[in-house]
Amino acid sequence: MGNSTITYILIGVTALTSYAGFQNTDIIHKMIFYPKEMKDRNEWWRFITHGFIHADFQHLIFNMLTLFFFGPFVESTFGSIFDNNLVYPIFYLAAFIFSSVPSYFKHKDNYYYRALGASGAISAVLFTTILFNPWQILYVNFFIPLPAILFAIGYVAYSSYMGKKGNDNIGHEAHLWGAIFGLICPIVLKPGVFPYFLNQLMHPPFFQ
Repeated sequence: MGNSTITYILIGVTALTSYAGFQNTDIIHKMIFYPKEMKDRNEWWRFITHGFIHADFQHLIFNMLTLFFFGPFVESTFGSIFDNNLVYPIFYLAAFIFSSVPSYFKHKDNYYYRALGASGAISAVLFTTILFNPWQILYVNFFIPLPAILFAIGYVAYSSYMGKKGNDNIGHEAHLWGAIFGLICPIVLKPGVFPYFLNQLMHPPFFQ
């Protein structure tokens, strides 16, 4: 497979499944992250399926654009350092689970809590990119330039703060735990990644 093939497949499947959900709410009900139902009926597939549906086109487009821009780099990097094309899709699916586990335990008795969207895995992909390129310039909201490492610090702080407040409909906890997964998973699988990250961090390109 090419360096971006799996990313494009993930985008295509997510777009098609999400669109189907827009047309048929039964699909949403069967795939959405619903901790109470998972606990009562052992519907554990929802840990993964919720990542392939979205609330609306804006939600879908934002997540898939982020995956489009950063997924190919992670796919190519994983293919190179692990010499196995399956690591990347397994990483992506595992990010859904890892980013959702804290919310599951927090809301497993909450009849009203539901969540959907690929944000947990998207955060993981983004933060793996930052792990390998901490000084890369990211464009916040697609036009504000910011070094990736500074964006990461702000993102984690904001997600942690808003997750504790819990006063909106955004899955800040999934964003936070997805980001953490994106940082630790490559290091656990390939410990040499950590000294590489430190070396990159200590040598910002604008000081060279």
